[in-house]
Amino acid sequence: MNFQRSLIVAAASVLVSVGVVDGQSLGDVARRETERRKEVQAPGKVYTNDNIRGDSTAPATPAPAAPTAATTPTTPPAAATGAQPKAGDKAPAEKPGAAKGEKYWTDRLVAARTNIDRLKTFAEALQTRINALTADFSARSDPAQRNQIFADRQKALDELERVRKEIDEGTKAIADIQEEGRKAGVPAGWLR
Repeated sequence: MNFQRSLIVAAASVLVSVGVVDGQSLGDVARRETERRKEVQAPGKVYTNDNIRGDSTAPATPAPAAPTAATTPTTPPAAATGAQPKAGDKAPAEKPGAAKGEKYWTDRLVAARTNIDRLKTFAEALQTRINALTADFSARSDPAQRNQIFADRQKALDELERVRKEIDEGTKAIADIQEEGRKAGVPAGWLR
């Protein structure tokens, strides 16, 4: 009998709550949401294309796993235990990336990638100029004009070669930044 009574009370409370939810109109919900937004003091984080970095089509990599007992040091450092270092002890080497935050690493990578993008755009413009000079060279019959066009084309070719070397150096610099961050123990998400 007690079981039946509690079952009836539970069913009745579910029906009453469903009736209350069904009784709300879209206008009521909108008014409550407007009032709630007025009460919120600090706006939430706004995401823009500038905030989101990297290739959105690349698959997301999982976050680094928490250190396990096998990877955690078994002896705590002297500073943590309050023990004074001895005269012969070497000071523990601080990781170079430990004091630098996410902004430092992402800014370095963004600057390097921006430089590469700028260089690639310049290389494309140079290639277009080279193509135009090549076409102009073949269309001219005056030797003086051809010599001037040839000299301009050669300058553009030399500049294009220099820019391509800079692009290669910039690509290597990005790989070096990522390697430096990896060695410093920086989370992989900061190096994308």
